[in-house]
Amino acid sequence: MRAWLALAVYLSMLLPIAAAAQSPSEHVLRIGLREDPDLLDPTLGSSYVGRVVFAGMCDRLFDINARLEIVPQLATGYEFKDPTHLTIHLRPGVTFQDGEKLDAEAVKFKLLRDLTAKGSLRKGDVSSIQSIDVVDALTVSLNLKVPDATLLAQLTDRAGIMLSPKAVREAGDAFGLHPVCAGAFAFVERVPQDRMVLRRFDGYWNAGAIHLDRVIYQPIPNSAVRLANLQAGSLDMVEYVVPTDAPAIQKDPRLQLVVGDSLAYMGITINVAHGAAANTPLGQHAEVRQALDIAIDRKALIDVVYSGMYTPTVQANPPGSPFYVPQVQPPPMDVAKARALLLHAGVKLPVPVVLTIPNNPDLLQVGEVIQAMTRDAGFDVHIKAMEFASALQAARSGEFESFLIYFSGRADADGNMWPFLHSANTSNYQFYTNALVDQLLDEARGINDVGQRRDIYAKVWQEERKDLPIVYLWTYKNTVGINRHVIGFEPVPDGLIRLTGVSLAN
Repeated sequence: MRAWLALAVYLSMLLPIAAAAQSPSEHVLRIGLREDPDLLDPTLGSSYVGRVVFAGMCDRLFDINARLEIVPQLATGYEFKDPTHLTIHLRPGVTFQDGEKLDAEAVKFKLLRDLTAKGSLRKGDVSSIQSIDVVDALTVSLNLKVPDATLLAQLTDRAGIMLSPKAVREAGDAFGLHPVCAGAFAFVERVPQDRMVLRRFDGYWNAGAIHLDRVIYQPIPNSAVRLANLQAGSLDMVEYVVPTDAPAIQKDPRLQLVVGDSLAYMGITINVAHGAAANTPLGQHAEVRQALDIAIDRKALIDVVYSGMYTPTVQANPPGSPFYVPQVQPPPMDVAKARALLLHAGVKLPVPVVLTIPNNPDLLQVGEVIQAMTRDAGFDVHIKAMEFASALQAARSGEFESFLIYFSGRADADGNMWPFLHSANTSNYQFYTNALVDQLLDEARGINDVGQRRDIYAKVWQEERKDLPIVYLWTYKNTVGINRHVIGFEPVPDGLIRLTGVSLAN
């Protein structure tokens, strides 16, 4: 009955897609997303599902492979002349989807936009850049303020996405409504909460590796609806399968479940200084946050909601990362100690907590379990369900007390830590400030040795565990559901769906 109801709901959602005319001979890949992206502008956007769409639409200077190695994409190579001068060589013959050439001037334009645009969320990613020199049409030199061991990794993500300068100038603030990149598929249309449609770009530099004519991304927050549509053939892929739906896919001979290591984590971001919403017992008292931390049984939470598939954690880097600090482990649930911390903090019991949660059913269940778990410790958790993009905007504006938010993760630890814990970054929604944490994160950026950086991050976690601006909960597995007629999909731990080499069997 549940699947039939879910399918009935979806059929009403399918009408707009049916209206998007296509030839019977077209190869169209339909991908179900867990939520609707925010603005499709790599300088201003921050959602994971936005990165999934960018992976089909926008190439980057560099990419990462399944072994998390940095590999050239729009660039052909690079060299550091010395620790503060990075030279990047560009691929010849690349054009943007509006026919403009991708050259060194375009690279300079995009990186300066990241550094200076109002509301840029990439400024922290490239903040080590002092100036940019165009050496020739296909060579650009980045002059750094200080050595930055993380910059190349930043250029494998949104900072490395190149945009048509002409399109940016013409569209202004509206660029995210019709983005123009240098990727395999060009933007066609977006219907909010319904679909994003891309079409094959014939001028793509690696056109021989592209075997699809169109890609349609459809946001479907309800996991049961995503599953029903994958089973019905209305979707070819879903980028996220909740573990409780995994058995249904594994039993269906037409489908395949692709499970792999992930860089992602889930945590509760707590507003400690971002406007009036921070003026709560939770926001103003570290002891209250420490009490919340030990009032949650992470393993039991994961067992109940996710069939035990994920790994409890209290840090941003997954166990497979070379930057993972093994001695930093989740504490056991301790209700008595949690109550003692609340009493020592002098707060009135029960402590009210408003927890903002995106309206995905599994996340709402997580909230309900946390609500029940923490009650005996002295908390009164109220769940505030919101559409994801709206919740993200509320976080940016400081209109939240606590926020259950997923982060897709980066191969380099700096991308998992600096944006959210350093006081200078706009993704630090909670406005957390700790001078020692800032100093340590900045210091780590200048060191190439992985072991030395890991030792520095261990000190960061010592501080973070005292302050707890983020209560980390678990690290994920990537779980992608695909129809077996989809050929050539290769998973990468960052979870992005790369469409190079993907085709549909006849």
